[in-house]
Formats: sequence, C-alpha cells, structure tokens
Amino acid sequence: MCQLLGMNCNVPTDICFSFTGLQARGGLTDDHTDGWGIAFFEGKGVRLFLDPNPSVNSPIAELVKTYPIHSKNVIAHIRKATLGAVGLENTHPFRRELWGMYWVFAHNGTLKNFSPSLDGIFLPVGETDSELAFCWILQELRRQFGVKKPTKVLLFDAIKELVAIISKLGAFNFLLSNGEILYAHCSTNLSYLIRQAPFSEAHLKDQDIAIDFSSKARAEDRVVVIATQPLTDNESWTTMTPGSFWWFEDGALIRHIQT
Repeated sequence: MCQLLGMNCNVPTDICFSFTGLQARGGLTDDHTDGWGIAFFEGKGVRLFLDPNPSVNSPIAELVKTYPIHSKNVIAHIRKATLGAVGLENTHPFRRELWGMYWVFAHNGTLKNFSPSLDGIFLPVGETDSELAFCWILQELRRQFGVKKPTKVLLFDAIKELVAIISKLGAFNFLLSNGEILYAHCSTNLSYLIRQAPFSEAHLKDQDIAIDFSSKARAEDRVVVIATQPLTDNESWTTMTPGSFWWFEDGALIRHIQT
C-alpha cells in the first residue's frame, strides 16, 4: 500500500528532513514507485506538487527536499497503485474547496465496493477510490452543514461518523487538512510523534542523515509528524490504534476517538 506523511505545527516549519526519509521509500528503500505528491498550506493558499514518477529519481522531489517551504500543515504521499492507473490525475494529495477554504486529502488503503451517489458538487477527476471517498466526505459535510462552516467540535464529530461508514469497506488510513487542523485516521498503520522542547537529535531510518533540532528550534516550537511507518530510529513514536480518528492543531494533539 501507499505511505503517508503529515506535519502540523504551531509556527510555519519546513518538512525537508522528514520528506528526505519519505522520498527514499519511493524506489530506494521501498517499492512505492507509482507517483508522489505533497501539499503545503500557506495562508489561504495551497502549494501543491504532484509527480506520477517515482520520488527517488524525481527532480521535483529533489526541489522539495532542498527548498525549505514553511507551513503549519503539510500532507505528503507516495503511491503504490491499487485502483486507478499510474498518472497525474490519480496522484495524491487531492485538493478541493469547501466553505471558502482549501481541503487536502491523501489515503493509504483499498476500499471494496465503494460506489456512493454523488450530487455533482464534488466529483473525482481520476479513477481512485481515494479521490472518490474525499469527494463524498466533502459532499456529506456540505449537505449536513450547508454553506456555513460548523464549529471545530461539530466538524470533528461529523467527519468521524462519515469515516466510520467508509472504514467498513476496507483499509482507510488517511490525512485530511483545511489549513487549520490536521485530521488523521488509522485503519491499519499510522504513527506520530510530537517534537517539542527539550529538542534533541533525530536520525532517519531510510538515509544516514541526522539533524540536531536543539540548534534550529525555539523553546516554544512544537511540531507533530505523522507517518505510515516511523521515519526516524532514535525517537519515540506513538502507534495509533486501528480504528482511531485524531485531531491535531498548532502542533498539539487536541482529541482522538475510536470510530
């Protein structure tokens, strides 16, 4: 299956170090070679890079790895295709607008016999079950709340109920963000860590690269990193329980619940 990477922070931060580890899994240390993508929220905008080629030899991935784009919410994905051909239209993350803000979604897993009715407001461009699920979630949120964005608590509870329906049809690990909150659902495999003071050195599993965050971060900085498989081998990652839904905001865990 595919692999996910997410970052949520209390101040704009670059993801170069973590993305270096993920990039290696797109053809060097793992076989997720059917495309990759990454989305950075910047203010109300989203900077989105997509490439249907393997990340390990992608010039665009090299740019992302070396160019420090700062963001409070980032979602990245490397693909191992199951449903949908290898192509740009099927490359995650996917982006849509709802309530005057962008939403970004990336999924790991396969949904069986998922064919919801769509009313035409949100339609998939590609052939993946992932984009179809994303469109359906946004459709149902708009149907429930109309044109006015609900409170954060109501939104969390509403997404949780929709996720519970989809999860019955297969593996549904995903990351979802509107630029304010990073939502995560663990169906099979997903882990996270929170980097905060006192900061220390981190070493990648997939590359012999280390970074000392104590020399780069401020005492008040706080960063959540979420990955399908832990990216470092000397930090304490928390394994998410299968069937759990998570709310991260400003580099902190706000709430989690079983779906």
